[in-house]
Amino acid sequence: MKLAVALLLTASVVSAADLTARLDTLVAAPAGTRASIGIHVVKVASGETLYAHDADRLYLPASNFKLFTAAVALARLGPAYRFETRVLREPSGDLVLVGSGDPSLSGRVYPYSMEAREASPLAAIEALAEHLVSTAQLRRVDGNIVGDDQRYPWAPYPASWTEDDIVRSYGAPVSALTLNDNVITIVARPGARPGDLARVSVNPRVEYFTVDNRVTTTANGTSSVRFERVPGTRQVLLTGSLSLPSGGAEETMAVDDPALFAAQALYDALVRRGVAIHGRPMARHRMVAGKAPVVQGEVLASRTSPPLSELLQAFIKVSQNLHAELALREVGFARRGDGSLDAGLGELLAFLSEARISPVEWRSEDGSGLARNDQVTPAAITRLLRYMETSPNGVVWHGLLPIGGQDGTLDHRLCCTSDGSRIRAKTGTLSRSIALSGYADSRSNGKLAFSILVNNFAAPASEVRDWVDKIALALIE
Repeated sequence: MKLAVALLLTASVVSAADLTARLDTLVAAPAGTRASIGIHVVKVASGETLYAHDADRLYLPASNFKLFTAAVALARLGPAYRFETRVLREPSGDLVLVGSGDPSLSGRVYPYSMEAREASPLAAIEALAEHLVSTAQLRRVDGNIVGDDQRYPWAPYPASWTEDDIVRSYGAPVSALTLNDNVITIVARPGARPGDLARVSVNPRVEYFTVDNRVTTTANGTSSVRFERVPGTRQVLLTGSLSLPSGGAEETMAVDDPALFAAQALYDALVRRGVAIHGRPMARHRMVAGKAPVVQGEVLASRTSPPLSELLQAFIKVSQNLHAELALREVGFARRGDGSLDAGLGELLAFLSEARISPVEWRSEDGSGLARNDQVTPAAITRLLRYMETSPNGVVWHGLLPIGGQDGTLDHRLCCTSDGSRIRAKTGTLSRSIALSGYADSRSNGKLAFSILVNNFAAPASEVRDWVDKIALALIE
């Protein structure tokens, strides 16, 4: 018996030594030249550190910070938590679409599936409108159609998001009333003949942006189209040209006022169903933190979201920034009665303290990792991963992460080996940050938690990603 134990211990030491040698070799590879590299690898069961390289330094985590947001949401709200979006008729005659922070008012399919074909982006609004007309017998609205997002204070853009972020789909504004991830896709196709203007369409078909189309059709040549939202307006300028053989061009752009966007969509849906509306679409925000006012009126329709476990899985698998921001604010609202970013970050601080992650190991200005001032240590991430894996929600938590070579943001990574599926991890990408953190099912060391954060690299991003993948795959050998 003693001999068997001694042999196991010796094998474990040799395995750890082999892993250290392999990782040291990989860290010294050309892709990491001049880069800031932080790596931490631990055994989930015991917490034993198998490898550390500058693991206590702070790095820009990019979307790896979504792990923190998903963890606090799962722990504080619970996997069965649901959002309820309501339509009320106020005594004034206004019809109010009351936002609840629900990220699922879109065509996205729940639970998450790589193969699922999305429904119409207006499916939820259309269903509410149909209920209002068919069940609630709504025939006229004497007031306005109001999009109310007062559950969270109106602070749509966290600090250190850039000016370019806020017009792109990945930087859509944060609002308690969110429709189609607060984006519109504009599509330009060649006209029928050379010299014709391009044919332009939008999806979803909501009268929100004014499109100034100056794209011409050419007989041949290179197609080049520029999509530009004019600052301070809802006007989108399209310039350039499309050749006739071209399939066209498209751009997905963020709306500037999600509550107004949702109100306009409901307005359009009701008008198409013959409802006479006296007023117009409008938004209702609140500018200060604290408790949200209660909207008073007769509830005419409502929609309940899928459970939080499915919502979190979707946003982690595809790395959806807006959904992360909504989850963090909902934590603040549910736990502190305040749907502000500060309240959410305050609850995150308390949660991470319970997980024995010190405030000196992280800082954040948002919930998604898009903020350029976010920082975290690899050691803090592996501590979070161990804490969540062994928590009461461990099974749900483990199912949130993309699987190597199979789904989410890893569907085309770790895919050239049959062992890729032994990695479940969250990706992260910004212009100066590439990250990968999660779990590796190691043949010799059991389940491992790992974090790889690379900042300020000189090599091409694609080369750095491939190199990071090689480090992750080395953990399972």
